[in-house]
Amino acid sequence: MNNMMQEMVDWIEDHLFEDFSLERLGNDMGYSPYYCSFKFHQVTGISIKRYMSLRKIYLASIELKETNNKIIDIAFKYGFLSQEAFSRAFKTTFGISPNAFRKFPQPLQTYVKLNLNGIKDGFMMDISQKLIIGALQNKIYEQFDQDILNILNGQAMYEEFSKHQLMEKSDYVPFNEAMCSNDTCVSIFSDEFKKMRASGHQVSIRDYETVTVTPLKPLFENKYKCIVLWFGDDMFCQMNLLTVLAFLEQEGYQGKVFFHMIKDMSYEVEETEDILLGGYKEIYQQVLIHHRLPEAKLMPVMYQGIKLYLEYLKEDNEITAYIKKHVGKPLDELLKQLFHLFPQYGLGDLQYIKMIETIKKA
Repeated sequence: MNNMMQEMVDWIEDHLFEDFSLERLGNDMGYSPYYCSFKFHQVTGISIKRYMSLRKIYLASIELKETNNKIIDIAFKYGFLSQEAFSRAFKTTFGISPNAFRKFPQPLQTYVKLNLNGIKDGFMMDISQKLIIGALQNKIYEQFDQDILNILNGQAMYEEFSKHQLMEKSDYVPFNEAMCSNDTCVSIFSDEFKKMRASGHQVSIRDYETVTVTPLKPLFENKYKCIVLWFGDDMFCQMNLLTVLAFLEQEGYQGKVFFHMIKDMSYEVEETEDILLGGYKEIYQQVLIHHRLPEAKLMPVMYQGIKLYLEYLKEDNEITAYIKKHVGKPLDELLKQLFHLFPQYGLGDLQYIKMIETIKKA
């Protein structure tokens, strides 16, 4: 089945810039158009139309960043009837206009071609990523010497940095939280916050302190000239990043803040300019407490993360729809498919198992 589905994905990619014909896809695949549409949605959790739309707008973003081609030419190339239609779709997806993105490129959540045959359990950092990360670190060291704190999204990334001896010149701490899950409150890391988060994770306050709070002790106790945030582009990481930025504002941090977007699985990293604090406390409250899309200007990758978070909160979303269709599968197999098909959410096994159990009980 995966081979047939991969052939379908390959066909769609080969015809991405043409007028799409479901009937032609069916003829070339040897199945009815209805069956192709149904199986694609069943296996991937997304419609063919939505997949093509996301792929084209992402490929257009690369062309905006890497070429000087006119925006109107890019719009026509990727199937839009006008520059205005392209601009609307681009801003809806990334929260920024094509013109503004071209002038000041910022990290975006990637949407790569689906690979349904090569489902892997995970990746490790290779020498090329290690060299790139080392070069970014040296660039920061040249400016700030030793007064630097690096905050990494999670224990796994922390251990990977440690294993590759990337922690020797400054301080490193993991942010061991999952802010996209469970309730939170206004005052971050207050007693109320810790009590609420521990309750949501179904652990004791003592255990929460041990896993989440104690590793962040350098952040609470020391004054750093520079803080470097190493977080991914998925929803999970972006909600954690938002919380850290809101906390720095809450504490009145006056130093420099840099964000390096790093992929949890491949450890590919994209450098960004420094982040100017301001407004993140309000955004944190609007998103994680009141569950609203903020009107404030956001980094495109955070805008995408927030939109996914608000979708994730819905009782019926693309993940729950997929689980309902495949709830009879063995847990390990279903989890592997969820990790592979919905990487943009960045959810872990605990979040998925909770969703699966809720659906089974319904």
